[in-house]
Amino acid sequence: MDLRAYYQELRDVEASITEEFVVVVSKPTPDGGKAGIRTEVTPGVAARLVVEGRARLATAEESETYLAEVRDTKQRYDDAVASSRVQVTLISDSELRALRDKNRPVKG
Repeated sequence: MDLRAYYQELRDVEASITEEFVVVVSKPTPDGGKAGIRTEVTPGVAARLVVEGRARLATAEESETYLAEVRDTKQRYDDAVASSRVQVTLISDSELRALRDKNRPVKG
């Protein structure tokens, strides 16, 4: 393996990526890598995966679909966390009576 050519190709691929984060789609590999797994990574990692033949850059449509799924999953997680938070306040009998008396309308 020619290291100069490898690193030159790595720099070229990384320079072609303009986004701060990019979605890559995995390719099948001899060591058990599964095809079609989408992941959001930095340009440096994306370039390495592309040059090594482990992944390809996702199309704009694939990226948008993936990011929409991530947003949806995060929203569902945030909703589940918020609904699991139950606020309970314990008050004594005397405090309860005071609250009831305070909120009763005055008959006149």
